[in-house]
Amino acid sequence: MPRKKRKVDELTKLKLIAQAGMTDAPSPNRELTPDDSIESIEQRVEELLAIVNNRKRPSGNMLFFVMYDIESNKVRRYIVKYLEKKGCTRIQKSIFLADLSMDKYNAIRQDLAEVQAAYENNDSILIVPITTDYLKAMKVIGQNIDVDIITHTRNTLFF
Repeated sequence: MPRKKRKVDELTKLKLIAQAGMTDAPSPNRELTPDDSIESIEQRVEELLAIVNNRKRPSGNMLFFVMYDIESNKVRRYIVKYLEKKGCTRIQKSIFLADLSMDKYNAIRQDLAEVQAAYENNDSILIVPITTDYLKAMKVIGQNIDVDIITHTRNTLFF
């Protein structure tokens, strides 16, 4: 009789990895895998603008960044899937922006702390609350992005 497959959430998978005795993680100078691919910079800027300019944000929501440096490809993929499932928006390969309720913020913080403690590693995960004003004042350098797109500071003169 075939075994039933049960659906396992991402946090449980990470705990199972820790129980399996995962120790030696690959070098942080890793090769990118297909799961490391992200949307174009223009799409990410549009998503960022949608979060910043959302005038109907629930009053109990909190803006925060989640940033990480995780050596293991497997653990990193699980973290990415977990954050996306929770509603976080990927800004860069290792940076997510979220506009979520305090309950979801606390759940993410607790779950990521459990993941960090689950196995021996040199990884780091940062969760940084941010205000809308600071987010609007953010400057982007590189990738030929027009900073004014994000900050809405472009001035046009008509003659």
